[in-house]
Amino acid sequence: MAIRARGWRPPPPPLLLLLLWVTGQAAPVAGLGLGSDTELQIERRFVPDECPRTVRSGDFVRYHYVGMFPDGQKFDSSYDRDSTFNVFVGKGQLIAGMDQALVGMCVNERRFVKIPSKLAYGSEGVSGVIPPDSVLHFDVLLMDIWNSEDQVQIHTYFKPPSCPRTIQVSDFVRYHYNGTFLDGTLFDSSHNRMKTYDTYVGIGWLIPGMDKGLLGMCVGEKRIITIPPFLAYGEDGDGKDIPGQASLVFDVALLDLHNPKDGISIENKVVPENCERQSQTGDFLRYHYNGTLLDGTFFDSSYSRNRTFDTYIGQGYVIAGMDEGLLGVCIGEKRRIVVPPHLGYGEEGRGNIPGSAVLVFDIHVIDFHNPSDSISITSHYKPPDCSVLSKKGDYLKYHYNASLLDGTLLDSTWNLGKTYNIVLGSGQVVLGMDMGLREMCVGEKRTVIIPPHLGYGEAGVDGEVPGSAVLVFDIELLELVAGLPEGYMFIWNGEVSANLFEEIDKDGNGEVLLEEFSEYIHAQVASGKGKLAPGFDAEMIVKNMFTNQDRNGDGKVTAEEFKLKDQEAKHDEL
Repeated sequence: MAIRARGWRPPPPPLLLLLLWVTGQAAPVAGLGLGSDTELQIERRFVPDECPRTVRSGDFVRYHYVGMFPDGQKFDSSYDRDSTFNVFVGKGQLIAGMDQALVGMCVNERRFVKIPSKLAYGSEGVSGVIPPDSVLHFDVLLMDIWNSEDQVQIHTYFKPPSCPRTIQVSDFVRYHYNGTFLDGTLFDSSHNRMKTYDTYVGIGWLIPGMDKGLLGMCVGEKRIITIPPFLAYGEDGDGKDIPGQASLVFDVALLDLHNPKDGISIENKVVPENCERQSQTGDFLRYHYNGTLLDGTFFDSSYSRNRTFDTYIGQGYVIAGMDEGLLGVCIGEKRRIVVPPHLGYGEEGRGNIPGSAVLVFDIHVIDFHNPSDSISITSHYKPPDCSVLSKKGDYLKYHYNASLLDGTLLDSTWNLGKTYNIVLGSGQVVLGMDMGLREMCVGEKRTVIIPPHLGYGEAGVDGEVPGSAVLVFDIELLELVAGLPEGYMFIWNGEVSANLFEEIDKDGNGEVLLEEFSEYIHAQVASGKGKLAPGFDAEMIVKNMFTNQDRNGDGKVTAEEFKLKDQEAKHDEL
């Protein structure tokens, strides 16, 4: 509140004391114990350690005083009026003795002054207040000094090593301050409110002295700005907090700075040498970030949650500045994105992000994909004889290393010391892996990149695969067992016996039990006359075959129930 501009005026004309002035010559500063009642005597009862400035003729001062007669009787006091006495020094607005006694004083200095009658009110006195020929004693405490030629004074006591930008006219700033008078009395503090002061600079939103004092500051800089009253609140002051004609001292720490015309800024920290693809509108990104304010204050981090931030870009799922800043990144890239508030969370802020705050995101791109992506296959090695290619139904044995796009290893069969075995096209692996293993020959090595919608999707695998992760599989096919035609779990390798039921029904009772059926099928497989689908539980296949023949479900198959699956097919199955 104490720095917002309001109607201010140039310095007022000199105040005239109602008390009479009697001229006299300046006397040297001396102790009260010295000289006589005809001499001006000054005792410096307290002098502050620091005294950057002393009163000179022509200065304007604010001071408190108690006026007494030599017997100790008080005749006047500024304290009783709860207001300092404000006056120019050396311009005839004071009695001569006080004009001389104030010269050389420091702010916060206390003087005891003995003024002889000839330098006070002389033989006339002041009717009803000061008797004629009275010696006057004043106990004076100086509160403020300024001069009409003063300008804003700036003392920078901390400046950050890096200062890429300074405050210019029309910039919007966020800063903390303590506001005091010259004597150190605190009148206001943004720290006490635990909220920065947020304002435009140089367009009249502030008192003129503050507008000038903030120019050229860096984020993180700390400076003391001393403002004379004619560049602050003038002779009227500001309510009860700031008296008229008061010099103001602001201890300022700049936290934030932007201009409404600013766009985002991007600083590339790490860009991979190999960048085959850059992010585009509509892509889905997974990235880590640390979020800070311009002064380094931390507000959020994906690292602290041990989980990437996952989002589409260019479609309004994130703040506008991040939507723009995430375009054109490579997988593995690290960049800093600085987002002005009008492209961030605006004047209102959000959560622990204050209103009108510039945001700094240090991001690390883990992976990205597009929902239209399919798998990507890169073959690194094929043996000279690569004529037998994998197809749906084949039984495969292979090794793999599984990793994320950033190289993070997820799993490895080599580390486990055993192959991974599947039937291709049977749903035993994610769809992208099933696609990536097709048309591969034994001994071939390839890399298969699988987008999440063909992998483990948004959910991932708890504790193993992050949600929405692109997966990279480095694969070596070690063994391929040809599968059966689609829809078959058992086939005959030769002609089917015309007396098949009788061969199975060894005891000739016209009924085949599961045990007889299983024994016969396994015997055909062992002799090479039949083949079960590879990669599945043989007993389960046989049991399912028997169940299909046991049409009435009584646990036995009769000649009437027993039929071949398809007499017209090249390979018949029970």
